[in-house]
Amino acid sequence: MNIRLARIEDLMGMQACNLQNLPENYTMKYYLYHALTWPGLSYVAEDHKGRIVGYILAKMEEDLGPDDDPHGHVTSISVLRSYRRLGLAKKLMVQSQEAMATIYRAKYVSLHVRKSNRAALGLYKDSLGFSVHDIEKKYYADGEDAYAMRLSLKP
Repeated sequence: MNIRLARIEDLMGMQACNLQNLPENYTMKYYLYHALTWPGLSYVAEDHKGRIVGYILAKMEEDLGPDDDPHGHVTSISVLRSYRRLGLAKKLMVQSQEAMATIYRAKYVSLHVRKSNRAALGLYKDSLGFSVHDIEKKYYADGEDAYAMRLSLKP
């Protein structure tokens, strides 16, 4: 398995991975916006044949007030079912977080996760050290609540 920076030509594979795994889907325009605006923050996991088997789509938060710290946000992360439990999601997260801190001086990273997504909660809380910052009611299109989570980043 290889983890590397996402390129424009990876976007279709990233979207395919998303569509196969997640109920929240994004337009190609949205992937392109992330790739062009924050080219150093999104990564892919590829198998030995170069196929995209996982990705992280990340950005820097744009709507900051004068007293807000710069921070990154994980828009989406997914690993194909047959490639799970290999540590790919954690590696993708760590790569993106390091880039946020190094390139943009991010103080923390945020993300949203479904309250029912036990596997993701385990990764974020137990493996990566995220904590729940807030609960956003009916965050998802189907009405499920989300945990808004954060992780402080080392400078």
